[in-house]
Amino acid sequence: MSTATYRDLGPNWFAAVMGTGIVANAAVLLPFDWPLARDLAIVPWALAVVLLVTLLGATVAHWVRHPERRRAHLDDPAMAPFYGCPPMALLTVGAGTMLVAAPLIGTEAAIVVDSVLWGIGTALGLLTAVLIPVLMIRRGDLDPRRTFATWLLPVVPPMVSASTGAALISHLPTAGLQQAMLFGCYAMFGLSLVLSLLMIMLLWFRLIYVGSGPPRMVPTLWIVLGTLGQSVTAVGLLGPHAGELLKAPYGTGLEAFGVVYGLPVIGFALTWMAIVAVVTLRALHHGLRFSMT
Repeated sequence: MSTATYRDLGPNWFAAVMGTGIVANAAVLLPFDWPLARDLAIVPWALAVVLLVTLLGATVAHWVRHPERRRAHLDDPAMAPFYGCPPMALLTVGAGTMLVAAPLIGTEAAIVVDSVLWGIGTALGLLTAVLIPVLMIRRGDLDPRRTFATWLLPVVPPMVSASTGAALISHLPTAGLQQAMLFGCYAMFGLSLVLSLLMIMLLWFRLIYVGSGPPRMVPTLWIVLGTLGQSVTAVGLLGPHAGELLKAPYGTGLEAFGVVYGLPVIGFALTWMAIVAVVTLRALHHGLRFSMT
């Protein structure tokens, strides 16, 4: 295979793994009893696994053969935020292994696979949540009128770790480790939430004072819904563990926090969805065409 084959490969390709994997996870978690959904979910989960393995191998080849392109991606304010996609792809496939593949490979094997992918994805996610904003700050020449929702991608992975980590808490051997995992997940929820809110405020500023930007970038506005929804998912899944592992009033307080936080944020998410739907329809009349976005 020629060297040029991997030249233009970027971290944005891992978004396809995220999107495919979440279809499998969502199918299993549908709020009604439909056994066929679990069977059908195996197909997108298997496809996500194949995509993940293929892209990981291709990325290694890309880094080895084209180190100058790797550095260029990190220096590109449009491409660098997509480095949040690889850790979220690992976390999504790991969670799917627990939810979908346990009957196929066994519960113990599924726990091991999920634990490994969660550990690697969490480490990479924490790295991107610090590294990419630092690189953006170091540039010092970014135009706030060029703020896009893709800037959320590098700071969301810790939130995904918080929500997917909840499934691993009960499998840890001691109460001390379970509490440590719980506290770590809440800490990642907090750091990702605050950084995401800062990015959303910048995005709102641009929408109000500048506009929605080029039509091809309008679909990225829907990323905000993923951030908000993932935060509600995280506190909703962590709350019951807090109720079991922590003494009152902390355990019951954190369990109630899932509802106290979740309901207002879902209200904001629905409002954002309505606004973005109107903006997207408007973009359709101004040249928006199909793209992977």
